[in-house]
Amino acid sequence: MIKGEHLYKSFDGRTILEDISVEFESGKTNLIIGRSGSGKTVLLKTLVGLHDPDSGNIFYDEKNYTALSFAERKLVRRELGMIFQGGALLDSSTVYDNVRLPLDMFTDKSSAEKDRRVKECLERVELSHAGHLYPSELSGGMIKRAAIARAIVLNPKYLFCDEPNSGLDPQTSIVIDNLIHDITVEYNITTIINTHDMNSVMEIGEKIVYIHEGKKWWEGSKDNILEAENQELNDFVFASAMAKRAKSTVKLRK
Repeated sequence: MIKGEHLYKSFDGRTILEDISVEFESGKTNLIIGRSGSGKTVLLKTLVGLHDPDSGNIFYDEKNYTALSFAERKLVRRELGMIFQGGALLDSSTVYDNVRLPLDMFTDKSSAEKDRRVKECLERVELSHAGHLYPSELSGGMIKRAAIARAIVLNPKYLFCDEPNSGLDPQTSIVIDNLIHDITVEYNITTIINTHDMNSVMEIGEKIVYIHEGKKWWEGSKDNILEAENQELNDFVFASAMAKRAKSTVKLRK
């Protein structure tokens, strides 16, 4: 579980986050959505510890992260996994070495233990055959799967994903969504995903938080987002003609 209580954040006198309180549950895919400039990325970065809130508290389970010392925060960060927007693989390293990197940096495991763990993670994302390849030799979907393998190699309790489907075709996006969801459930991870992909919202949005002008404007799930009576949310969700037709279909079925 990750919880934010009354979070405020400003830059150069401009308020970006205003009194946001939200709780993200373990074993579920929790999505943060909102327009560009709404504050959703700042919220994600604040939750992960890249920004300190001006006021408010962030809890990782029972630990008040905002009250921890630098050394104590480092221990918590070892329990975090990150999937960056572009994958962020090292171009000069193979897939195998990219996945192994966190083990080399943060553990004192033997080489055999590290090799075994890397192989387990590559198998889990169906990249056992690709460990010897370099990022330039991978498809977009393979890059994202390699990034997921690296993110879970330390058995994280918390997983943060920044636009994990960016640049992917719809079919590959669904594969990545389902992989993230399955891993979240399998390992009971607290997963927080920053996205504007409505396919992801409808596919894996077990909890959805909509941020509008720096405030938590709506909270729900994929099961009730189409029926939400919230004008700003509806304007965002039903921006496309296809989505508007889906909304009309839902109303007709009632």
